[in-house]
Amino acid sequence: MTTTLDRATTPTAPDPPARLSLVPDGVRPGRLDGAWWPRSRDLLLELPALAADIDERWGRITRITLNPAQWPVIPRRIPVAGHTVHAGWFTTEQDEHTIAVFSYAPRRLNLLVVPPETDADDAARLMAEAAGSANTTGASGLLAVGTGGGGRGPGSRADFLPSALAPSDNDGAAARRADVARGRAASWPVPA
Repeated sequence: MTTTLDRATTPTAPDPPARLSLVPDGVRPGRLDGAWWPRSRDLLLELPALAADIDERWGRITRITLNPAQWPVIPRRIPVAGHTVHAGWFTTEQDEHTIAVFSYAPRRLNLLVVPPETDADDAARLMAEAAGSANTTGASGLLAVGTGGGGRGPGSRADFLPSALAPSDNDGAAARRADVARGRAASWPVPA
C-alpha cells in the first residue's frame, strides 16, 4: 500500500522565526544593512521566515539576489506567504556572503549571510557587527576577521569559504572557487 501525503493538507509545525539583525530605524547603515543567520542552505525552507519578518517591518519582498557559491540550489521562484519571491544570482557582481532583498517600495537591503553551521557566539557577534552603523567592512571581510584572520587549517573559515580571502584574478578562478564551494555545500549536514 502506498501512502501519498499532500503538503497543503499535512499539518506542519510553524516556521521558526528568522534569525535576523537589522540596522535600527533612523540610523544610517554602514556597508551592510544587517545580517541573516539561516538554519540551512535550503532557500525554499529558509526564505519564508526571512520574508515574513522583513515584510512586517519593511514591506513585501518581491525579489532577492545572491551569489550561488554558498547555495547549492537557487530556485527562480520561492512561494512566500501568499506571494512569490523571484530569485536571481550574480557570480562576480555580488559578494558570495550576502543576500540582497528588494521590496515593492523601491528599497533594498544588503545582508550578511552568516553560515548556518556557525556557533551561536560567533553568529551573534557577526550579526551585531553587520548591523552596526560603524561597519565599514564587507561581508567576506567580516567573516574573515570574525574567525581569527582566516587560518588555513581544516575546519577553519578560510577552508569553509574558499574565496573569502582569495581575490579573483580572472573569471575562470572565480568560477572554479564557486564550483568548489557548491561541491562542499552539497556535503554539509543540515542542522536540525
